[in-house]
Amino acid sequence: MKNAAVIGAGTIGLSWTALFASHGLTVRVTDPRPDLADAVSQALAQFAPHLGSTAEELAGRVHIAADVTEAVRDADVVQENGPENAEFKKDLFRQLVEQAPQHALLLSSSSAIPSTAFTGGIDGRRVLIGHPFNPPHLIPLVEVVPGEQTSDESVQKAVDFYTSLGRTPVVERKEIPGFVGNRLQNALSREAIYLVEQGVVTPEDLDKVITSSLGIRWATVGPFLGSHLGGGPGGYRHMAEHIGKSMKQMWAGLGTPSQGPEEQEQLIEAVEKAYGSSTYSELAETRDRKQLAVLNALEEN
Repeated sequence: MKNAAVIGAGTIGLSWTALFASHGLTVRVTDPRPDLADAVSQALAQFAPHLGSTAEELAGRVHIAADVTEAVRDADVVQENGPENAEFKKDLFRQLVEQAPQHALLLSSSSAIPSTAFTGGIDGRRVLIGHPFNPPHLIPLVEVVPGEQTSDESVQKAVDFYTSLGRTPVVERKEIPGFVGNRLQNALSREAIYLVEQGVVTPEDLDKVITSSLGIRWATVGPFLGSHLGGGPGGYRHMAEHIGKSMKQMWAGLGTPSQGPEEQEQLIEAVEKAYGSSTYSELAETRDRKQLAVLNALEEN
């Protein structure tokens, strides 16, 4: 992989752009936004220190393309980051299949829509999901999700590509809306919203509960290994047979948020009250600095 095309330069697309360039790829970026050049320049300056590079080094590998046709002309890999809309993706991937080189891998950053939903009527053998977590230049996971038409060769190429970028690709063996990461995140978010709606906790204190407990644990072990260790020497079996019973009783009591217009507005105002005194840039910088510290600690151990 020498040449990459990034289609869509929002938060995710700009992060991919910096990551690709930091690994020596020539990157062509396209997006209809009128401030594209400025947005790319600002993103490279912001992300370069995270990637052990300089903005100038990254900028030397990144080029603005006037449209999709120009962006994909010589691409070995295409990373699409367009709207979360199946009809939009149908039209775009029809164009990508026709205009990108025949060997090019066609990847979508879709957060919830499986590729089979937008590859009907086209040759989808080299089309699949490469769903990152924000921001992809820092967070290692990439969910690699083949569609019904995706070839085994394309899946392996995607795994090899993301691995070469220092990412952690996980191949999911069955398509499901939202994939794995976002479904887990959505389940936790739903209960978090419910607890705030019920007045059990504030948004700020709920975040403290996560970052001071589960967040630390899940940075080192996942839910299953965490439960296996939670069972002591008896492992997951002991956890399931003893503590598991009381945990299952809680399932029926998990909440469903109301989230009507009034409840949603109340929640928005509560979150804004907790975090509105800081700008987006300030909050993102703090998040990224802490995430880098966690990643560096994990690498050392």
